[in-house]
Amino acid sequence: MSSLLHYGLDRHWLDEFEKHSQDAVLARVVRVDRGGFDAATENGIARCTGGAVCTGDWVALDGESFRLIAILPRRTAVERASAGTTSDTQVLAANVDTVVVTVASDTALDLGRVERYITLAWGSGAVPVLAITKTDSGSVAEEVLSSAAPGVTVCSTSAVSDGGIDSLAAHLHGTVALIGPSGSGKSTLGNALLGGAVLATGATREGDSKGRHTTVHRELVPIPERELVLLDTPGLRSVGVQGSEDAVASAFSDIDELAAWCRFADCAHEREPGCAVLAAVDAGELTDRRLSNYRKLLRENAWATSRHDARARSEKLREYKQISKSLRQKYAVDDRGR
Repeated sequence: MSSLLHYGLDRHWLDEFEKHSQDAVLARVVRVDRGGFDAATENGIARCTGGAVCTGDWVALDGESFRLIAILPRRTAVERASAGTTSDTQVLAANVDTVVVTVASDTALDLGRVERYITLAWGSGAVPVLAITKTDSGSVAEEVLSSAAPGVTVCSTSAVSDGGIDSLAAHLHGTVALIGPSGSGKSTLGNALLGGAVLATGATREGDSKGRHTTVHRELVPIPERELVLLDTPGLRSVGVQGSEDAVASAFSDIDELAAWCRFADCAHEREPGCAVLAAVDAGELTDRRLSNYRKLLRENAWATSRHDARARSEKLREYKQISKSLRQKYAVDDRGR
């Protein structure tokens, strides 16, 4: 199992794996595609089949065919809600300890998008970190980002000069997922942490500074010298929030703390008298933009959760109907046999 230590193996995963057959093989998913998935085992990378796995999953495999037997219960998961009308969620990364949200200095700063990514990170169960990239090409003040992500570490980095890379690495732990829009420097930052050109990178478009999707797969790469495991992800065009109100509260902890001083416990921070949040906006201590985005993410999360609950109720009803139908058929056969 020593080779799996580079992929984040610890006592927790050994204990979970022991619940399965002695003939099974412990592995961690490093890459997924339509034909199957690659997984790291104690004897190297194996090509595997079966199951809806995600990069970062720990799995039990059949020792001969490398067919999936079971996915070990996920400790954390970075999930985004579907952008469509379904209640589906997409798991972007599994069993992540740190989520690094990349913000490029050479593109227009969108604080609303940053807040959305931070909410996604808090909802995963991992610890978020903000990395300002491409500081050699532009300038984004750490203080500005800190105001949009209270309690989150913000690090300025330059992959060109290696500036800030070691400082960023000091705030990372375990399995590290890089997330952010295309062109925000995720893969370039990943290569700086890896110490070489391991991940594919590409230039941004000159017309609008938007990035191309140079990363098309989620891939897990160990960094033994830093005692980290890196998970690079493709750029995200949309980030739907579906986690919990706790994730939004963590991302907007400044508003959550102010809300404790509102006159009414169920204050919606709209027009209520004695609202500490609205008072902070009037006093210039909180921007109306941030409060508006807070409300938006709460509504979005509530809507996504209600769709998910409705789907769960529908599946339960369908299961009940199938059981009832089977029982009716069984009783009809019994009656004819009498």
